Amino acid sequence: MRPTNFLLALSLLACEGTPPAAEQPERVTPTTASPAANQATPTPAPNDVVLNQQVKLLDLDGTTKNLTDYRGKALLVVNTASECGFTPQYAELQELYGKYKDRGFEVIAFPSNDFGGQEPGTPEQIDAFVHSEYAVEFPMFEKVITKGADKDPLYRTLTEQTGEGIKGEIAWNFTKFLVDPQGRVVRRFEPPVTPLDPTLITALEQVLPDA
Repeated sequence: MRPTNFLLALSLLACEGTPPAAEQPERVTPTTASPAANQATPTPAPNDVVLNQQVKLLDLDGTTKNLTDYRGKALLVVNTASECGFTPQYAELQELYGKYKDRGFEVIAFPSNDFGGQEPGTPEQIDAFVHSEYAVEFPMFEKVITKGADKDPLYRTLTEQTGEGIKGEIAWNFTKFLVDPQGRVVRRFEPPVTPLDPTLITALEQVLPDA
């Protein structure tokens, strides 16, 4: 399991349903982690891994897209859940999307039931929830497995093939990966780092295609 910081371990208590002890992130005492480390991962070394997976939209037609369709745009890839303490981040994701979509930015959301069973819904239920509760406009994709031996190919790339400071098992819902317009994963932000956190916004503005 990817070591996580003390703040993340505490913040997970905000989610409904405490994860089993075997799934809880390793705790780090405050003396071993700086305040900066508690907010975001350091900028990793550049890597040549690019996202080119086939993914299915959350619709009844099973529409398939290739992530190469998003070349030329900055992306924020997020694993989401409808019954988590972090679920209100949907509102900030929508606000971030609304602010930057005209500058070449997309939010790419993948519901997942991997953590605390907090995304039990059907595609129809998930779609209705995000639109009625948060007026989400960014694309929602089919529910995926984000950890373990059966993880989705996209999340296998994100967690196993990326650079230091990015790779490692997903710890909880609303882990965020920032992708540059060339399809390279350049930053990772743990669940407590909200979409409107200045650290995330600064990193995003640095990789927007019009930056």
